[in-house]
Amino acid sequence: MDDRKKVLDRIKLFVLDMDGTFYLGENLIPGSLEFLDRVRDTGRDFIFFTNNSSKSVSLYIDKLNRMGCSIGRSGIMTSGDVTTEFLNTSRKGKTVYLMGTQALIAEFEAAGIPLVYDEQPDIVVAAFDTELTYHKLERACTYIREGAEFLSTHLDINCPTETGFIPDCGAMCACIALSTGKEPRYLGKPFRETVDMVLERTGYKREEVAFVGDRLYTDVATGVRNGANGILVLSGETHFEDIAKSDVKPDAVFDDLAEMIPLL
Repeated sequence: MDDRKKVLDRIKLFVLDMDGTFYLGENLIPGSLEFLDRVRDTGRDFIFFTNNSSKSVSLYIDKLNRMGCSIGRSGIMTSGDVTTEFLNTSRKGKTVYLMGTQALIAEFEAAGIPLVYDEQPDIVVAAFDTELTYHKLERACTYIREGAEFLSTHLDINCPTETGFIPDCGAMCACIALSTGKEPRYLGKPFRETVDMVLERTGYKREEVAFVGDRLYTDVATGVRNGANGILVLSGETHFEDIAKSDVKPDAVFDDLAEMIPLL
């Protein structure tokens, strides 16, 4: 028996990355919808989880719908969700300077996070800000130097697109860290807060859950470092030869989601 099938046989919930796993930019990766059909047909579940905090959940839902994948709000989580949950539970009432897009700002406001811009905050949160300006970068650095706690939605260094890679949140945080001498506390994948949130919302056990994605250091690490499963697909950032150089070893490796279908 293919050892990869043994891994898949124990999975009841697939937590799917999006960029580089389900689609690239505006292009659906071939076989992705057929994979979802097979998951449903075999009595399993799936949800999407993206570390990409540059867009609102509603924008992701609209994008998936355009690609033929109809889901509701309960079918997707983001690193922004994990961050607002963390702020509302572990940092309740603390003021936040958010270095993020207008879409993410709206989500933080909807979650009741007290945002400030022209005064010293308790916390600086750096996200994947595709609307980044020098003024935002300077404010974040200044506030951190003056004592604000430094948090970040996620640590992804590059974001895959259909034309190549673009700088992601981790690259922006590296700039801030180099300037201030302060490293952020990262949330999102691969950290425990993400797994805890998935388990709480879905009701599955850790060993029944697989985090599936194209990055070893985020997607796969989320599973293998937190008592769940980590499955690597080679349709995005990671190449097969990268596995040997990484201390994160996936439970199974597939070219893409479609390659899993015959083994489900």
